[in-house]
Amino acid sequence: MKINLIEYFVETVARFPERNAIIDGERKVSFAELDMLARRTAGEIIKGVECKNRPVAVFMPKCAEALQSDLAITYSGNAYMNLDVKNPAERLGNIFALVKPAAVITNNRFKGIIEPIAVANGTVVFNVEEIGEEAPSQKELLNRISNLIDTDPYCIINTSGSTGTPKGVVLNHKSFIDFMAQTFDEYKFSENDVIGSLSPIVFDIWSYEMCVLMGKGASIVVIPDTYSAFPVKILQLMQNNEVSYIFWVPTIMVNIANMGLLQQVQLPTLRLCWFAGEVFPTKQFNIWRHSLPQTIFANFYGPIEITLDCVYYTVEREIADDEPIPIGKPFRNTDILILDENNQNVTEANKEGELCIRGTSLAMGYYNNPEKTAAAFVQNPLNQSYPEIIYRTGDLVFINDRGEIVFKGRKDSLIKHMGYRIELGEIEHVIINTLKLVKNGCVVYNHQRKEITLYYEAENELTAAEFRKAIGNTLPKYMIPVVYHYLPELQRNTNGKIDRLYYSKLVEE
Repeated sequence: MKINLIEYFVETVARFPERNAIIDGERKVSFAELDMLARRTAGEIIKGVECKNRPVAVFMPKCAEALQSDLAITYSGNAYMNLDVKNPAERLGNIFALVKPAAVITNNRFKGIIEPIAVANGTVVFNVEEIGEEAPSQKELLNRISNLIDTDPYCIINTSGSTGTPKGVVLNHKSFIDFMAQTFDEYKFSENDVIGSLSPIVFDIWSYEMCVLMGKGASIVVIPDTYSAFPVKILQLMQNNEVSYIFWVPTIMVNIANMGLLQQVQLPTLRLCWFAGEVFPTKQFNIWRHSLPQTIFANFYGPIEITLDCVYYTVEREIADDEPIPIGKPFRNTDILILDENNQNVTEANKEGELCIRGTSLAMGYYNNPEKTAAAFVQNPLNQSYPEIIYRTGDLVFINDRGEIVFKGRKDSLIKHMGYRIELGEIEHVIINTLKLVKNGCVVYNHQRKEITLYYEAENELTAAEFRKAIGNTLPKYMIPVVYHYLPELQRNTNGKIDRLYYSKLVEE
């Protein structure tokens, strides 16, 4: 019985020492080399900060060294927290102040950015390009972590928070092991798989790609961020490296479909395509499915607070362009509740309710944030006999006539945009309270055009460029509104509050 994910990696290194673990541009790193580099880095972490079950941050883009660092942190008995290098300094400072990582691993390019923030928060800085050649053995490291258990933290993934400080979602080893147990068998992963890795390392998709590498010996091919502007390059890289599996956010897949690129570049080795993070328009999905008849497609759903995903749908039937793709059924050892406004379980078809989750897939909560944890991870209202925690997703779903779960929309102001989960309230907080750019504002989302929109009151109208310049110093680019509407006064509801429902409907018209 394995209780720590690094145990899978140790077995895989023994089985496939010379196989490529990661292909990063011209660089190819074998499993044996990756293991040696990870153990060297783990040794530095242990010497520099003697601790276990503490967060250790990684501040660099997706690359071989980022994979090396995540594995090293796991080897050291700590939890990795990958940070977005595009985040403004203020946001990074908020994360460090809340999570207080024991250390941060970076490289020459990004050390100058993160070091002042780390030092100000008492965090030790390691430069991955200056790691020594001394490496503890696998046996030494496994012995060091032998007293850890499977519910100890494996990683922390930051997600948007309404107060302006991201929430650090804590995920443990057991929940990943559960997910691997089902998906590895059901989708027939093997050492022959080649992963086309597109998502940033701050996504949970990256964490699963690492699981396939550690658990099955699959290779990861790094798709550079810059290729998103040139999707044909992505397909050509996949073709050249004989990629067999991708797990992507639909945005880029929609672009590829709209540009007709699947007819230009053949992908005969792509056997499995998962997508998650936002709704995939069915018309563009059907272009993918009909262009790649040999490929199995699956729609995955789950907020960050659920390890990876909680329900899934393998597409095995034709879906009309005007029909939403179902999100399917729960994973094994995960149970779902669909609760109505009275906290009663919805059982009849086509009646919507809030999707709630119970099971070992649940996150452990938000790091150093007991109030937010208590608000989101609550007692199951259907069970008054013993403690049982569920997570309320805030997502509305219904069960169709085929018995498939279908996503309907959000209850609140949380959205998925470009694969990122964003609290619209955080954007408002920054614009109104932090930067004081406007007197009042209401941020809403145009789901059709995938645009974040701001309606605002102010002394004077500001240009879009003025907004973007100011907001860009505090929020990452993907959270900056793209449309701005100046109004002398925002519409209020009967309680005197800004009528969010009105603007949510207005923006979709």
